[in-house]
Amino acid sequence: MMRKTMLMLLAAALATGAWPAAAELQNVQVGGEIRIRGNYYSNTVASPTGQALRWPALAGADWLMARPIGTGAGNGVGILSVFSWDDSGNAMKNVEQRTRLNVKADFTNEVSAFIELDSYDVWGEDFRSDYLTGLDGRAASGDDVEVYQAYIEASEMWGLPLRARIGRQELSFGSEWLVGVNDTAAGFAGLSFDALRLTYATDLFSVDAFAAKLFENGIVEEDGDVDFYGVYASYLGLEDITIDAYYLLLRDGRSLNDTNFTWFAEWLEDVFSLDDYDVTNIHTIGLRGAGTIGAFDFEAEGAYQVGDAGQVGFLFKPFLYGDDGAEYDSWAANVEVGYTFDMAWQPRVYLGYAYFGGEDNRDISWLDWWSPFDTPEASVSFNRLFSNWEYTEFFENTDLSNAHIFRGGVSAMPTESLEVLLSVVYAEADETFDSPVYWDFGGFRIPLFPFRSYATQSNDSDIGWEVGLYATYHYTEDLTFEAGWAHLFVGDGLSQGNFTSDNGLGFSGGSSDDDADYLYVETRLSF
Repeated sequence: MMRKTMLMLLAAALATGAWPAAAELQNVQVGGEIRIRGNYYSNTVASPTGQALRWPALAGADWLMARPIGTGAGNGVGILSVFSWDDSGNAMKNVEQRTRLNVKADFTNEVSAFIELDSYDVWGEDFRSDYLTGLDGRAASGDDVEVYQAYIEASEMWGLPLRARIGRQELSFGSEWLVGVNDTAAGFAGLSFDALRLTYATDLFSVDAFAAKLFENGIVEEDGDVDFYGVYASYLGLEDITIDAYYLLLRDGRSLNDTNFTWFAEWLEDVFSLDDYDVTNIHTIGLRGAGTIGAFDFEAEGAYQVGDAGQVGFLFKPFLYGDDGAEYDSWAANVEVGYTFDMAWQPRVYLGYAYFGGEDNRDISWLDWWSPFDTPEASVSFNRLFSNWEYTEFFENTDLSNAHIFRGGVSAMPTESLEVLLSVVYAEADETFDSPVYWDFGGFRIPLFPFRSYATQSNDSDIGWEVGLYATYHYTEDLTFEAGWAHLFVGDGLSQGNFTSDNGLGFSGGSSDDDADYLYVETRLSF
């Protein structure tokens, strides 16, 4: 892998050296990073291989088949969860590593090129040597070095403070609450976009406009791509304070069909206007303010989402047809206020709150249960887009939604090289899941009225408390060591289960309510 990486970098350097004479090569810089992290989770994951059954379905017309569950149900099997919250299962542990190597070439006329290669792997799962015979299929991927970034950049275009960046690149705006680079915690695989970005920046303000291609499907269908657009503006005229405003559009044009186009299905669609899904458009408008005022620091951001949610509505099928009228219509907010004391160790205390609006329309009334004309209603929660914020170590991966999160903590610097942090998080569901009236048989919940899907009880909203302790040691300017421990006090709402993960589409229920722990150690070298 290293040989291939060096050959690619050499080819990149030769290519930049062959730039037209109008832009002569002035400078070449080589950099990179090695990041290695060992993770250990107890009582958290359902199984090493995937999801586990939390709500069983019975054969025939049972409560699952009559309710629009969404992604939590699969072919009448039941509701699945990736979590266990059960000390009778196995712990999960792994070591992940990300290796990056980049070259930047500066030319005349404010032109530059940047190429970055990276490889993200889990130790033992992507190596050429396998366990016994050399035939382990998981080791067959070979060299998987990726072009993580590769773009051309032109600055001060036409004598204006205008910059153009064309090619594969990271997109990072504000605190990365909605658009970031996916490197904040475990699973730091990184995130880049194939995009065009224009930046107009002065001392008082800056405006970014971008267009990114997330999925190309033009060969299969005319309008089947997934695209991401945005405009992000910042006002810098206030000392130590930034004010941002933005508009983001995620458009998914892939076609959706519930039927196989038989004559009877087509007749039903025409008569009852079924199977008519609009293109998914997630419009997000937001405001952000951040900065420092004396010893105080603050971060406040709010966003509103609106638009057609065909991709979500398509999932909610109690029988054949999904919700072709599903829409986004939700708010989200993130606030944090801190105070740093002017004394030894420079202690900082902070309080924070986050809200992600959610829906849970997975219940069904007695009248709807009887009605042959009842149609499904999707549960559409706030979509976190490409967030780099992770509020908990356990039950999210920057995709927690349909939730309230309360945070607080204190940090300090005992030495110039050592930082320590104690954090506390409490979370609860915004809208809870109405589960069937059930009998709990050792964590396997059996509906007492399986053919009466309207017979439900509301699950608890209490997700739980999390306490974390972290330490970061800067051995040198380039080498950092970090370690952390987090303990989750599992709440009834997390054990019983609510749809709070996967942007409100994933079920978080477990087979018990045992507390969970997470430990990690990490080292990072940048050059």
